[in-house]
Amino acid sequence: MNSLALILYGFSLLAVASFALKLAEMYRRISAGQSDPARFANKGERAKTMVREILLHTKMLRFTGSAIAHWFVMIGFVALLGTLITAYGQIIDPGFILPIIGNWAPYRYFVLFIAWSTGVGIVALIGIRQVTRFKHLSRTSRFLGSKSLKAYYVEATILAVVICVITIDYLEHQYYVNATAVQTVAGIKIWVSATWFFIISSDLTMGVAWHRFLAPFNIFFKRNLDSKPALGELPEMISHGKPINFEDPKDDDVFGIGKSADISWKGLLDMASCTECGRCQSQCPAWHTDKPLSPKLLIMAMRDHALTKVGSEELIVGNIISPEVLWSCTTCGACVEECPVDIEHIDHIVNMRRFQVLVESEFPSELGGTFRNLEKTGNPWGSNRTDRNAWISECDFPVTVIENEIPEDVEYLFWVGCAGAYEERAKKTTKAVAELLYMSGTTFGVLGQRETCSGDPARRAGNEFLYQILSRENIETLQHAFGDRGVKKVVVTCPHCFTTIGRDYKQQGFELQMVHHTQLLNQLIKEGKLKTSPHKSDATLTYHDPCYLGRHNQIYQPPRELLESTGVEVTEMPRNQDRSFCCGAGGGRMWMEETIGTRINLNRVDEAIATQVKEVAVACPFCRIMVSDGMTARESDIGVLDVAQVLLRNIKG
Repeated sequence: MNSLALILYGFSLLAVASFALKLAEMYRRISAGQSDPARFANKGERAKTMVREILLHTKMLRFTGSAIAHWFVMIGFVALLGTLITAYGQIIDPGFILPIIGNWAPYRYFVLFIAWSTGVGIVALIGIRQVTRFKHLSRTSRFLGSKSLKAYYVEATILAVVICVITIDYLEHQYYVNATAVQTVAGIKIWVSATWFFIISSDLTMGVAWHRFLAPFNIFFKRNLDSKPALGELPEMISHGKPINFEDPKDDDVFGIGKSADISWKGLLDMASCTECGRCQSQCPAWHTDKPLSPKLLIMAMRDHALTKVGSEELIVGNIISPEVLWSCTTCGACVEECPVDIEHIDHIVNMRRFQVLVESEFPSELGGTFRNLEKTGNPWGSNRTDRNAWISECDFPVTVIENEIPEDVEYLFWVGCAGAYEERAKKTTKAVAELLYMSGTTFGVLGQRETCSGDPARRAGNEFLYQILSRENIETLQHAFGDRGVKKVVVTCPHCFTTIGRDYKQQGFELQMVHHTQLLNQLIKEGKLKTSPHKSDATLTYHDPCYLGRHNQIYQPPRELLESTGVEVTEMPRNQDRSFCCGAGGGRMWMEETIGTRINLNRVDEAIATQVKEVAVACPFCRIMVSDGMTARESDIGVLDVAQVLLRNIKG
């Protein structure tokens, strides 16, 4: 064995040993996080989801060009392992080949195909990064804030390995084999590969490299078992592996995330898996309106702190994360929707909010009034409970108010919600839906003054204790109203109520058959119970997807099908469906002042105005308020109305 081989073998052993030690350290640091036992349920389904997401690159394909390039780079990382093994033999014997398959022509051409594909892929990714770097010089760049030097090193390493593989194949298949050249290139390949292990071992926060090993596990342990993003209901507040009993909390219960020791092991795995690709940042409404929040930078900051200071007592908010960052989030879910490794940004943000509200009592002053209103009057506006039925007096058709149990002849409970009962613009939606149900012969009733807020604004703003009170009150009311009825059908106009009552309440063992009004009305049209006019409408409109109906619940087509049935011409905004831009009201932001940067609703309104339509259709009372206010601020005469109003107008001619 020559001296070069001895040096490279020794260097490689040290590199592998260093990586193994750091891998063990990474495991220890992550496993030191708070317990989250639910992540181990349904391992079979989790494995299927992981394999599907990785092999099909389902989340990556949202950026198609870079996804295809990344797929070949990912495959090359595994498929070219045989060439590294061959290189260790070639530095001793230039003619060394792998046993059995070494002389097999299909294997050679497979290696060449993968090598060239990986090379083209990494060059494409380098090009994308550089074009983005020079084309987007400000916040429009998804790479802004990423640690680019680390990414350049990883990209250079992959490119160097690919060049070595292709060069060695060329040298091996010449008429005259240059043994020295083969050994030299094989040595370079080994040195580059071993150095890569040394480099990543020196930095546990190098997500652009570590994600190769951690991302599959992060996808496996994602909150939702299917391929949908981890949106919808918020996770329960877990302490020591169990949901907190708010009626009798323990003295050592952990309320949210205050310091690194409070982060769950899955949260730490999230942070360690971040590739700094910036896809989340590229879609964040707060970031695009000059707010300090970038989902990417938030996860990076928490990673750099938590993975290097395990068990630190230093408070995160105020030291690592500024309060302005924390409270800029609208919980729209765009970040989670985009993330290729299924990081759950919203969960971490809300958990930090929970700590700020429940432990520190530090939150925006406007929320103090909102919380008091919810406590005293059961609605965020502070309106009188007795006025919940006021909209009924404005209807020229009967509306059943359910005082006790729901009668057998009533098919649906119509959950009106706070906005639908009190806010003047939202009341128009409530009355339109009620009239359409009446016209279709669909029997329904309302709870009237027995309703109270679903708890959405309290929970998403971090006041879990208040949410528990409101949700339990509603669950008790609903249980009494439905009695022994098997199927409990509820129709609702507010996507926030739809999500909270329909999904969050399941955590307390209470399930309903929830349907959004656009779903039910679309179904009634298909069944012929509502007949639309066949004449094409002169109206031109665009439809704004509510975040909590679309991304949080994957409901995109019913509102569009309903609008199409009315004959209106629908012009889509550039950002639509799962990439719809938030109105700015979610996550409790409806009741907070927007004093930093530009207003989110104005950003969205400008996009709607640019379509040159006459109207904007919405399917959420919060969206209606924000878009209407935006149109007023822009002095635009474009009308804003709910999808239900478009349908009612068509039917009534």
